[in-house]
Amino acid sequence: MRYQVQARILENRMEDFFARLSDGSVESQKPDGREIVASMRRARLVGPSTIAWCETCYCSTPLAHERETVYDHFLTEIETTLIEEDPPLEGDSFWDHLESLHSSHSS
Repeated sequence: MRYQVQARILENRMEDFFARLSDGSVESQKPDGREIVASMRRARLVGPSTIAWCETCYCSTPLAHERETVYDHFLTEIETTLIEEDPPLEGDSFWDHLESLHSSHSS
């Protein structure tokens, strides 16, 4: 099933989130790691500390495994809406935001 998802980011956890997304540890997670990383690459900043993205999930409770293993450590107030097709999402790239945070902390 396909969902549109919106969540608030835990700002103080974003450096760790980016590290896990980019070091292969999330991507290697079965069965949904690749979809989590791809979803975060597509995510958009849609408001203050708020991101939105679309994601495929087959859990009986939307994003149950993804939340347990990854999202609930870095995001809060996660809301899902079942969709038939992806709506256009406006806003800056969340991935670019994560990269810029990482660069500023690495310098």
